[in-house]
Amino acid sequence: MAVSMSTAVHLVILSLAFHLSNCDSETGGTDTAEAPHRRFEYKYSFKGPHLTQSDGGIPFWVHTGNAIPSADQIRITPSLRSQKGSVWTKNTVNFENWEAEVTFRVSGRGRMGADGLAMWFTAGQGLEGPVYGAADSWNGVGIFFDSFDNDGKKNNPAILIVGNNGNLVYDHQNDGTTQALGTCLRDFRNKPYPVRAKITYYKKSLTVMINNGFTPDRDDFEFCAKVDNMVIPQEGYFGISAATGGLADDHDVLSFLLFRLTEPGQQQEPAAAEIPDEDKDKYREEFDNFQHELDKKKEEFQKEHPDVQGEAVEDIYETVNDREIRQVFEGQNRIHLEIKQLHRQLAMILDEQRRYVSAVTDEITKQQQAQAPPAPGQAPSLELETVIATQQEVLKNLNELRNAFSETLKQVDATQHEGNAAGAYESVQHFNDIKEHLHVVKRSIEHLAQRNEGPGEKVKCPDPPPMPSCLSTPHFLIFAAVQSVLFIGYVMYRSQQEAAAKKFF
Repeated sequence: MAVSMSTAVHLVILSLAFHLSNCDSETGGTDTAEAPHRRFEYKYSFKGPHLTQSDGGIPFWVHTGNAIPSADQIRITPSLRSQKGSVWTKNTVNFENWEAEVTFRVSGRGRMGADGLAMWFTAGQGLEGPVYGAADSWNGVGIFFDSFDNDGKKNNPAILIVGNNGNLVYDHQNDGTTQALGTCLRDFRNKPYPVRAKITYYKKSLTVMINNGFTPDRDDFEFCAKVDNMVIPQEGYFGISAATGGLADDHDVLSFLLFRLTEPGQQQEPAAAEIPDEDKDKYREEFDNFQHELDKKKEEFQKEHPDVQGEAVEDIYETVNDREIRQVFEGQNRIHLEIKQLHRQLAMILDEQRRYVSAVTDEITKQQQAQAPPAPGQAPSLELETVIATQQEVLKNLNELRNAFSETLKQVDATQHEGNAAGAYESVQHFNDIKEHLHVVKRSIEHLAQRNEGPGEKVKCPDPPPMPSCLSTPHFLIFAAVQSVLFIGYVMYRSQQEAAAKKFF
């Protein structure tokens, strides 16, 4: 089976991690005589970058549920409610002793999260189920990172080791404390650095070490729990699963590195024996092609950027400390810009307040000047303008009154000529409209009378212009009375007509 280019890159990265881990084990072996030999197993591991292939799959692994693989990590579950996901090795593992290093991150917005993350070694793939996204009644061992307190004893977040022979049903109500073989309280949520867990199964003993994620030191592990005389299946699958409930967290796994452990003095199997010669030739050929393309891209980059030639790689790329300092400076700059924006808005508000105060002060000054007594024999210009404006308003109101009378006359004519079946109702409606117009006319006349009767000494106004002829008050009253009589007579006439028409039915 042909292997893609991303698989070759993945193998190169895992090989580098293998060499580094071997160096660590050799240096650690000088301190402890009984330290086992470690050999990296790439077929049961994954690590970014280039973690996924072009089709979205993970080499030698299978993912199910809501798991989302990416180039740098695998998001087992996103921060959504009721999500489940898992990743499992495609092939079984038959190592007598082994050690797994898992780097993960559990992050969420709330103070509490749910449900948690689990690492498995079981006889079968528990692709989906109720136990942190994996199947219940498993045959093997599970290391649970429980972030939600189901029993209300305030003993979470916690790490538990739970073994099962295939007949045990997990106790969710008590957070598995009644079934745990080992446990420790560790807060692994929302840490500045990824949390690392080292799970070692050596000479029938299972040990869990935790790096709390407060420092970037990868070797800063502390003891969590140990279970002696731990019996697990001889062959099984490794897996990582996670689940969310009413609360939700992002459960991200950055790497899973598996090492085979052998006792000191025991002959190790040659690593080349596990890879056929045909596969080795394919890997070597693809690696040579990848190296050739990489060299070609380096040459193209140097031609396009001659100013960076001769610089060290460490000077080109940003280190972790430089990135953190840059992020701090960017955050401070954003805060500074927000403060400047608030300062500008506050200055605009103050300017508006000053304009309002100035306008109010000018208005008060004008009112005081208007209330001051004028000089004898001279009328202030402001009062003359007020008189002229009052006269114009009077003319406008009079025109409105004339228009109202004209509309009333039109409605009276329409009422007298109504002859259909709905005439009675519409006549009543017209009569109500006429009454409303009369009230409007009355209020307008009273308003004009109050405006003309100003207190204090009155200024002599010029004679008003000649007004158009209109109805006087007696004529209007006579007209209204006649119209009312006609309306009542019309209503009575219509009632008699309707009563006479009903005799024929």
